[in-house]
Amino acid sequence: MRVLLVGAGGVGTAITRIAARRPFFEAMVVADYDLARAEAAVAALDGDARFRAERVDASDEAAVTALLRRHACDVLLNATDPRFVLPLFRAARAAEATYVDMAMSLSRPHPQRPYEECGVKLGDAQFEQAADWEKAGALAVVGMGVEPGLSDVFARYAADELFDEIEEIGVRDGANLTVDGYDFAPSFSIWTTIEECLNPPVVYEEGRGWFTTEPFSEPEVFDFPEGIGPVECVNVEHEEVLLVPRWVDARRVTFKYGLGEEFIGTLKTLHLLGLDRTEPVTVPGADGPVRVSPRDVVAACLPDPATLGERMHGKTCAGTWVRGVKDGSPREVYLYHVVDNQWSMKEYGSQAVVWQTAVNPVVALELLADGAWSGAGVLGPEAFPARPFLDLLTAYGSPWGMREQ
Repeated sequence: MRVLLVGAGGVGTAITRIAARRPFFEAMVVADYDLARAEAAVAALDGDARFRAERVDASDEAAVTALLRRHACDVLLNATDPRFVLPLFRAARAAEATYVDMAMSLSRPHPQRPYEECGVKLGDAQFEQAADWEKAGALAVVGMGVEPGLSDVFARYAADELFDEIEEIGVRDGANLTVDGYDFAPSFSIWTTIEECLNPPVVYEEGRGWFTTEPFSEPEVFDFPEGIGPVECVNVEHEEVLLVPRWVDARRVTFKYGLGEEFIGTLKTLHLLGLDRTEPVTVPGADGPVRVSPRDVVAACLPDPATLGERMHGKTCAGTWVRGVKDGSPREVYLYHVVDNQWSMKEYGSQAVVWQTAVNPVVALELLADGAWSGAGVLGPEAFPARPFLDLLTAYGSPWGMREQ
């Protein structure tokens, strides 16, 4: 397997550190708009000749296609933010490469009823091309991070091995992470965090399909394992709700994120001031007016999440809560994966949230390389057998858990 990894930020760099310990691939080209960042990621790998750095603009479909062909890469792994999903998705298809991402094409709220009806849903632009990919025998594995990704694998595992009928699948994410010296320092991309938290959350119900609610709706306190404890969680727009029902039978699917009152308040303030907007605005500059996106300004003012590991303490938990029936009796479980920041920093030099995101696409690549996962079309993690993934994740030294509720 020859891989083009596009994006050498926190997650991309963690991917290289995890992949470097595995023998399943022949080459990995690490490409970024900032060549120095790609070179730094490669330089940290102790001279592993399988890796090399390149510069590429992820929005330039033709340039990405050419890079795939020049290095004879048969897989494109997208580690950029969701703005670049579609050009990278199309470039992989043009170069006849398998495509893997961790977040799907962006949504657009319904123009008249944003908090009742879906407009353009996450991933719609990719699923519109699914028939063409399938007809060509080409494969795109979408939403293959931790959430979405591992959370979807948990949903498939629950359906295959733990339940006869599923009433509800609810992804629940929480943490007790703190960052020394910062009152507000998101542990993941603030650009993506704003997008998913301030967009109308999507809920799926059998017979009704997908619909939306107000941001931060349906608050509940969920008790997270391994010492994290109770965290208030709220509805957030996320890919699992759009993916799980396509392959797993469940009467209801939700995603709730443990954000905390202060974090929610900050996001609401950004929205109130228009600082969550992506459309450029004109501002005065020393050399004349310049056009800049308010959300990009917010991101530039905050610390890079990849650099916070040394100041970060605590654990992060990603998991899938499932309620249903097994052998005629009610059953309720929480399948989860916890990463301790102290462990991930010591073992890989990557903070917990980015490491937890990064390990899952590497596991998926290895399953694709050895044939345990295969297929054609645009497929979510639920479309593949779950057991090989969970076994290999454990073999990577990061076991998952299950708690009967």
